[in-house]
Amino acid sequence: MTRWPGVMPWNFSAAYGLAFCAGLYFSGPARWILPLLTLGLTDVFLNLHYGESVINVYSLVSLTTFSAIIWLGTKFSPRWPWIILALGGVAGAFVFYIVTNTISWLADPAYAKTFAGWLQAITFGRPGFPATWEFFRNTLMSGGLFTALFSAVMKLSEPVESKETESEDSEEEVPNGKPTSEPAK
Repeated sequence: MTRWPGVMPWNFSAAYGLAFCAGLYFSGPARWILPLLTLGLTDVFLNLHYGESVINVYSLVSLTTFSAIIWLGTKFSPRWPWIILALGGVAGAFVFYIVTNTISWLADPAYAKTFAGWLQAITFGRPGFPATWEFFRNTLMSGGLFTALFSAVMKLSEPVESKETESEDSEEEVPNGKPTSEPAK
């Protein structure tokens, strides 16, 4: 929902944090299938909304870059401090921004195919359009914010799960049908 036009500022999306945390917290095929299917479907709807072809080169680059963010998430540990995890989300968002803006620079004939043209593409963009550094700011902020939020929820749920497991373990029955712990008197 955060990717839909008008819901959030441009490039301010939970998608970066979602991809990073999928790599961090999910395992097996689910870590890849769930986020990429979700992002792929939203790309289809966004492309239809903008009158673009349903699947295009930018969508493929976007999904490939989200795959890189998922992979990056696998290199972090859920036990690490939330600030490190948030910085991982920022790093993933940084990679996404640089890769996708580089592709825009390569594909857009309005940009000179020089180092200066590339710098223009990733900082100020084309005249008559919002400066691309504003998109960069939103990308980094949302990558860090949503990764921190998702990680905080996971960290806050850990102690609750541990306490529930401990209390369930203490009430297990032994083979003779009696509880392993004595009831309080």
